[in-house]
Amino acid sequence: MQDIYLPQLVGGGYRDFWHFTGRYRVVKGGRASKKSKTTALNFIWRLVRMPQTNLLVVRKTYRSLRNSCYAELVWAVHQLGLSAVWQFREEPLEMTYLPTGQKIFFRGLDDPHKITSIVAPQGQLCFLWLEEAFEVSREEDFTILDESIRGPAPFKQLTLTFNPWNERHWLKRRFFDGPACPDILAKTVDYRCNEFLDEADRQLFFNMARQNPRRYRVAGLGEWGVAEGLIFENWREVDFDLSALRARPQMCSIFGLDFGYVNDETALFCGLVDLAARRIFVFDEIYQRGLSNEQIYAEIGRRGYAKERICADSAEPKSIDRLRELGIERIKPARKGPDSVRHGIDFLQDFEILVAPRCRNFLAEISAYNWQADKNGRLLNVPADCNNHLMDAMRYAAEDLLLRDSFSFS
Repeated sequence: MQDIYLPQLVGGGYRDFWHFTGRYRVVKGGRASKKSKTTALNFIWRLVRMPQTNLLVVRKTYRSLRNSCYAELVWAVHQLGLSAVWQFREEPLEMTYLPTGQKIFFRGLDDPHKITSIVAPQGQLCFLWLEEAFEVSREEDFTILDESIRGPAPFKQLTLTFNPWNERHWLKRRFFDGPACPDILAKTVDYRCNEFLDEADRQLFFNMARQNPRRYRVAGLGEWGVAEGLIFENWREVDFDLSALRARPQMCSIFGLDFGYVNDETALFCGLVDLAARRIFVFDEIYQRGLSNEQIYAEIGRRGYAKERICADSAEPKSIDRLRELGIERIKPARKGPDSVRHGIDFLQDFEILVAPRCRNFLAEISAYNWQADKNGRLLNVPADCNNHLMDAMRYAAEDLLLRDSFSFS
């Protein structure tokens, strides 16, 4: 690593972040703002220079770590020329700095007891990285993490990185709204500080700024998503017992599928409905780009939903026919007609929507799904065309319930 010039490797925009030693280092940013890669480089650089330190990396769910933080930290090791002195393990996820035995641990908030019981074999657990901190909807869960970083060390620090989808989140109040505090670095970054983007990458943001200014302010510039105009507000994250719910005689299952491919996610909504109590329980999701019809079939089958009745986007009749040929025999196209979107939203707004913590993409969408506004800021009765793949899938899934409730799509 002696031959590496760090300013050239890391680039600009993060000098204060790199050197800050207070308790909380909090970075919100738009897409392509290099916050995750810079954080990964910084932690590998720190651990090598501070032999008594260890790092805990956390996301809302453990399964999301392998292709995000773990991959970024492995990348950082290679970039710094340290591959020969780091050991990587994938079951369970763990990284070890061989000269000292220092560790990087990976945990999910879906198993909080495994977080509080971590003991580092060498030195102290003094650094924590909470990636996609916006996924943590309860401040109490963050407090558990905060209390896990303790003991003597050069300094102790929690680093939080996230995209700021909704201004109502506790992160804004706790770290960005109060008076300046020497123990908190709260900063905003965006793609303009990423000198490694090429012209094609930058053109995507220029197009977004012109075509969807509201989305550009959040996804491009890293500004807080505005809560005004949210379509669904009667929802909350709940860790419910799925088996117990399924055993209730009044429950019925609903599934909806929204197709995507290169630029949009394919989204499967999985829910249980108590129609009398006006409650929807969201228990699972598929949310992934680049899936062929065969891959969609395989993923739905792997999760055990191939025999379920699935209502899918009728704009993709060939995909529906292909999935039916592959074995999802009960898939059907959603009915579409004048005002179908508005009627579907009106119907769903009468329900309390309870979301399992594992459905992180649903939580991200529903907390940012909003009405369009005109050039004067007046809200229109039309949903914005973003943060809507699972929202559309939920509407399709609820179609039969809506029709039963005497609405019509025609």
